[in-house]
Amino acid sequence: MALLLSIDTATGYAGVCISENAYILALEESRDQKNHGAFLQPAIASLRNYTGVDLNMLDAVAVTAGPGSYTGLRVGLATAKGLCYALQKPLIMINTLEVMAQAVIETGEIIDTQNVVYCPMIDARRMEVFTALFDSSLNYIRQACAMILSEIPPDFFPPHTHIVFSGSGSNKLKQLEVKMHTSFSPVEHTIRQTAVLGHKAFDKQLFNNLAYSEPVYVKEFFTHQSVPKT
Repeated sequence: MALLLSIDTATGYAGVCISENAYILALEESRDQKNHGAFLQPAIASLRNYTGVDLNMLDAVAVTAGPGSYTGLRVGLATAKGLCYALQKPLIMINTLEVMAQAVIETGEIIDTQNVVYCPMIDARRMEVFTALFDSSLNYIRQACAMILSEIPPDFFPPHTHIVFSGSGSNKLKQLEVKMHTSFSPVEHTIRQTAVLGHKAFDKQLFNNLAYSEPVYVKEFFTHQSVPKT
């Protein structure tokens, strides 16, 4: 029975929780983006006091590692790595876009998921977003990338699918004329999804190297790759 501490400071939302086999024992949350650094340590201490769980009892630490806010990512990962070093516990890094897609998928609001593609978007700047595409089993259709919404390549989205957009970046898309079968989900992610995905990764022993782990900034923009002529 795995006991995990999960940390999320990747966006304007911040959360920490202690969970056992994906069951949340206690959590703390904040939506003050400028205060993520000051929020974390007292929040973790509060979790310890409430649950009586000593950090040495943890089996691993999970953290949303990006994309997202530059400062927020560094704060969260630095805290997670520091705990893992001190406690000699494994580190689990979760992509923020996976967490966002998981939040929409688990609501069950989409009944027919056969031809559904989930497209979480994180607001970057101007008309830029960080995004990725997932199927209903949270498998990647498109890897995480940066994108200018006014320059979406015609082949980015799979044809004959229903696209479910979510996240802060999707609000920008509403300003454009999107000629696709789409819907916009208002669902926002929480630390609960980080915990769920953290436990799944733990079960598969998908741990990250402490020495070389860095935030996932996603600076590469999606570009159309033409098929070479033979």
